[in-house]
Amino acid sequence: MLNEAASGGCANGTTLRDAAVLAGKSDILARYDADYPKGPHDQPQSMCPAFGSLRVGLRMRRTATVLSGSACCVYGLTFTSHFYGAKRSVGYVPFSSETLVTGKLFEDIKEAVEGLADPALYDTIIVTNLCVPTASGVPLQLLPDQINGVRVIGIDVPGFGVPTHAEAKDVLAGAMLEYARKEAETGPVAAPKHRADKPTVTLLGEMFPGDPPGIGLLLEPLGLAAGPVVPTREWRELYAALDCAAVAAIHPFYTASVRAFEAAGRTVVGSAPVGAEGTAAWLDAIGAACGIAQGKVDAAKNRFLPAIRGALAAKPITGRITVSGYEGSELLVARLLIESGADVPYVGTACPRTIWSDPDRDWLEARGVRVRYRASLEQDLAAVDEFGPDLAIGTTPVVQHAKQRAIPALYFTNLISARPLMGAAGAGSLAQVVNAALANQARFERMTAFFEGVGTGATAGIWEETPVDRPAFKARYAAKRIAAAKAEESVGS
Repeated sequence: MLNEAASGGCANGTTLRDAAVLAGKSDILARYDADYPKGPHDQPQSMCPAFGSLRVGLRMRRTATVLSGSACCVYGLTFTSHFYGAKRSVGYVPFSSETLVTGKLFEDIKEAVEGLADPALYDTIIVTNLCVPTASGVPLQLLPDQINGVRVIGIDVPGFGVPTHAEAKDVLAGAMLEYARKEAETGPVAAPKHRADKPTVTLLGEMFPGDPPGIGLLLEPLGLAAGPVVPTREWRELYAALDCAAVAAIHPFYTASVRAFEAAGRTVVGSAPVGAEGTAAWLDAIGAACGIAQGKVDAAKNRFLPAIRGALAAKPITGRITVSGYEGSELLVARLLIESGADVPYVGTACPRTIWSDPDRDWLEARGVRVRYRASLEQDLAAVDEFGPDLAIGTTPVVQHAKQRAIPALYFTNLISARPLMGAAGAGSLAQVVNAALANQARFERMTAFFEGVGTGATAGIWEETPVDRPAFKARYAAKRIAAAKAEESVGS
């Protein structure tokens, strides 16, 4: 689902943003500008960012989700969320021009939340403004903090303010962490179901389910344990996440969440334990953050690094690979591919550069990799054309672009993110799918040779007579359309 506000599909993003500023949302938009810096272009081409925050809420137990936005947007978001496995209903507060302009929409939302606030069913209700209510200044921040003991969290996730769905996860995760932090500061809070008997390291960012246990094995010799993964699956885990020795920013763009952790006095460590070099550097950084003696850290490295190097050597990857995506783990995947033996000339990510990704960027650039933050689709496609890889890893249009050029390709989200990356389990985990794709080159060449000469564009398909392109007709038709558009514009002015 394309981000309509960014693409101009529903309304011009600049117009909506200007309206939101006039409606009193300037502080929120300024906060988003600082947390999620744009550039070198305005916004990546992506699905609606609210998909990210919606997914976070729908995965949480005892949590109700309510959307406020245009019906078409709500339909698209709920359809996509349930397509990806959501098993909970999504609440929707419809509006008309009258309720939007008069302010009654806010009262309708408040009434809906009051009707939902049953402590027997829910711990939390999350209300999200989409583009139009945000642009109209619907003040979700004026909702009560709690109703009948049920927490109420209102957030704005407009396409013209939050660049990607990955960062929208942080909008909600950060809001919940801040709420939980204030609760913990004012009195006793619920203990988590499972509590480690050692100091913990909270893991920031969604990851393959097998990675947290793998990270826990790496931490065990240091006298540490893996803590909760943020975004969490239930509210009480937020308290445990805040009650940690350090935070590992596995995904480095969770700026609002980092702010909540730092307000709680926690140290944040970037990068992740990927490959042998990445694991060694990460263990050093965690040890320093948690005050662990260097001898213990070195012992842990001596225990794990030989196994990681052995796993990498046992499953080598040979070939040139370009990497792009919008998950936030693209740099980590590139590191693992390079340590597996691959040549990776280009990494593009839709997410922004932050200080927590600098260790990965520095490591990659030292090996001649071109790293693009906020990479546009055009830049990712150009990288495929420029480097002529043996395999392209990327988003759906990148995969399509590569396969049209007889280059094997893999969809990052479904085929790369769905594998462990960390520690010994991650070493060699990509080799099977990557090497299988690389081995498909001959099949692509056979298909290309078989279909050589088949029409494309207007000549595609089966014809008794092959269509003839008529550029002169196209030019006349285009001129008529331009003239009609100008005439309509002059009438409107």
